[in-house]
Amino acid sequence: MADSNAFNAYNTNLSSCRVVYVEFRLAVVQLHVSKVKADNLSRAHNLVTEAAGQGAKIVVLPECFNSPYGTGFFAEYAEKIPGESTLLLSEIAKENKIFLVGGSIPEEDRGKLYNTCSVFGPDGNLLIKHRKIHLFDIDVPGKIRFQESETLSPGSVLSMFDTPFCKVGVGICYDMRFAELAQIYAKKGCQLLVYPGAFNMTTGPAHWELLQRGRAVDNQVYVATASPARDEAASYVAWGHSTVVNPWGEVITKAGAQEEVVYADIDLQYLAAVRQQIPITTQRRNDLYTVSAVMDS
Repeated sequence: MADSNAFNAYNTNLSSCRVVYVEFRLAVVQLHVSKVKADNLSRAHNLVTEAAGQGAKIVVLPECFNSPYGTGFFAEYAEKIPGESTLLLSEIAKENKIFLVGGSIPEEDRGKLYNTCSVFGPDGNLLIKHRKIHLFDIDVPGKIRFQESETLSPGSVLSMFDTPFCKVGVGICYDMRFAELAQIYAKKGCQLLVYPGAFNMTTGPAHWELLQRGRAVDNQVYVATASPARDEAASYVAWGHSTVVNPWGEVITKAGAQEEVVYADIDLQYLAAVRQQIPITTQRRNDLYTVSAVMDS
């Protein structure tokens, strides 16, 4: 594991950091989310602190960690950023000296609502704010119909942040279905992709793990997902099973359905070895095809 004293000496100006980290601990918090925002925030605080105590340097919370997930809840629970939930996330990151991927919350900005992930550094500063790019509009007859676009607006920015360990790309739930986003993140140097998400009891068993393993293998990166814990009494029942997948496509840790914290030691030397053994990055036929961002992040 990386030396904690060296980590604590980390300067937010990454160009001045002389320590090269090849392994670090990632924690994924599968949080039980209720209709009581104060309880959700308190539980998140406690579990993130627990994860930091176990050596986690990057901690990921689930989609809609401060509120129930559903079009009928977004407006009621929406906050400005900064606001109650994100101010607490900033404090938690600073007191534990970690990078905190704050799942997502319903965000209100100038009359529009967004599904937004805020990421904070070890000094408590906001690093990025990712608004869900692809809205979850699906209709599976006889099983589930859900239309985020009835209340939410889509984001329009790709979101990455630097750490002393590696660059990290961020998506939210449905964003994971779009392979192009992950390809662009990998092309821009990301070695870890994180997706707070809340797949349901139809899409979860069918596609949750499959998509994570696909994004990991296609791009030879680590992929982590953070789901809310399953609540059978909720109007929208999350699948759970927060997961971390390695660049070989293997599941290296996975939660069950209930509230828990799972850990994975991210080994960047292993990632480099996989890329050397199967060098798809250098074998791509850029003369025949390409995937690129329309605008810079």
